[in-house]
Amino acid sequence: MEQDVSELDLPSVVEKAIEEHGATRDAIIPILNEINRIFGYVPIAALPEIRRHIQIPEEGVFLADSHLYSAASFYQMFSLKPLGRHIIRFCESAPCHVIGARRVLQTLQEYTGVKPGETSEDKKWSLLLTSCLGVCSVGPVFLVDEDIYGEVSPERVPEILGRYQ
Repeated sequence: MEQDVSELDLPSVVEKAIEEHGATRDAIIPILNEINRIFGYVPIAALPEIRRHIQIPEEGVFLADSHLYSAASFYQMFSLKPLGRHIIRFCESAPCHVIGARRVLQTLQEYTGVKPGETSEDKKWSLLLTSCLGVCSVGPVFLVDEDIYGEVSPERVPEILGRYQ
């Protein structure tokens, strides 16, 4: 997330992303990605702003806010609400579950004070569930920001999260 950017800058951020990626349906994901990178999430107010730039009735290009909402809410790389400074993405796939993920998740919740899908009051942690991180051979697994941790036991959670103090 870039610093010193407020939602008041949203129209100019959207316009710049559209200039960079194009005003086409094919550019929606890169545009959403750029907005998510700048703000740390995709503000709901960005969706009608994007639609205004991409919808071109004279060319038969029609786009509804619901199309944009569907794209922004479908991909786990986007969030429609502000997240914490550190985002924990916890793998809840079957291989991780079988080898003890439930206990690790409970420890993560106790340590951070948040349940899956929530952000801590101090905005330090967000805990998100994901279906797979692609490293099933070293489960249980979770990401903190871009750092991946495998073969995690509940006892390792405080040491791992302590690195982000």
